Amino acid sequence: MNWIDGGTVTTPAGYLAAGVSAGIKPGTNRKDVALVVSTAPASAAAVFTTNRVQAAPIHVDREHLQDGCARAVVLNSGNANACTGEQGRRDAEAMCAIAGAALGLDAATVLVCSTGVIGVPMPMDRITAGVKAAATVLSAQGGADAARAIMTTDTVPKTCAVELDCQGSAVRLGGMAKGSGMIAPNMATMLAAITTDAAVEPELLQELLGRAVRRSFNCVTVDGDMSTNDTVILLANGASGAPRLTSGDDPAVGRLYAGLEAVCCNLARQIARDGEGATKLVSVDVQGAVDEMAARQVGLAVANSMLVKTAIFGNDPNWGRILCAMGYAGVAFDPGAATVTLCGVRIYGGGAGQPFDAQALSAAMAGKEVSIGIDLGVAGGGGATIFTCDLSYEYVRINAEYTT
Repeated sequence: MNWIDGGTVTTPAGYLAAGVSAGIKPGTNRKDVALVVSTAPASAAAVFTTNRVQAAPIHVDREHLQDGCARAVVLNSGNANACTGEQGRRDAEAMCAIAGAALGLDAATVLVCSTGVIGVPMPMDRITAGVKAAATVLSAQGGADAARAIMTTDTVPKTCAVELDCQGSAVRLGGMAKGSGMIAPNMATMLAAITTDAAVEPELLQELLGRAVRRSFNCVTVDGDMSTNDTVILLANGASGAPRLTSGDDPAVGRLYAGLEAVCCNLARQIARDGEGATKLVSVDVQGAVDEMAARQVGLAVANSMLVKTAIFGNDPNWGRILCAMGYAGVAFDPGAATVTLCGVRIYGGGAGQPFDAQALSAAMAGKEVSIGIDLGVAGGGGATIFTCDLSYEYVRINAEYTT
């Protein structure tokens, strides 16, 4: 498997994309409408937020995905189209119809995603103009513009792509994502579109995506808030010419899955690194748990701890906060058997703190990446890695002023 420099959703064969400015958020000329289109029919799969309050696009996408196929995704930033009632549902359906008409496709083959402020009616005149404009500038080089068009408080676009061998054929996977705040499993205020030129049966594609999301996007937390719009969409159009994958028993499926998980994890890390106001990417690696679920539970408790996150922002090796979060995670373990490291330095073991150079460790915490390693010392071999970021003054400012 090889990473492709500058890879995007259009890196796999048979995909076009575009990103344009429609003025959805008045006073800015930032790109805010994106299109991703497969030039051939594609299998499609998606994973959505588990929040009981779900945005209109999610309801529409569930309907359009019933046959496991799609040709295009239309996305906008600046407005979430959430908590907008029946009109919001009609607007989401209209976005699919407008994109379909502009592309010469059935509206039912178009999926829709929105992100932005909740509870504000969609400016459909601007949306309509934006979708039509995007359709006229679609290109195989449009992936970068599409990634910029879905940004809200993100400071950088998030894309990646890989190439791997699949039964003797070169297969590619590419993706784009947005998300920097209101980030918590399952999944985050995040949108992600992933493409592959592999040929995969829809049911198998859904199985692979669900597994990859559990180990990537569902391992990201910035602030513990779960959004109304979280969506990951995967399209597989078979343009590589590789044999169609139909069974999980096929060894080629394992290779494709490895690429898919790698793309999802890469995008998830980019989201955590770009958390609102973040100065550091934080990884919480938990091992020695009874199973993966228990490890995730402990990792999320530590990663979501406001006290842990503020200590990391301040370069303070206050390890007691980590132990505290481990203890209230709801997972059984013996504190005397657990060990904890911070930036590779053993800070806790044998039921007590371990001697370390506080000044040197504080200096290590000032880097762009901070690692927390936890071994619960429980038989079972379960492990999981959670990605988060520190909590800064800037996070408070951004969210205090979000709609004003």
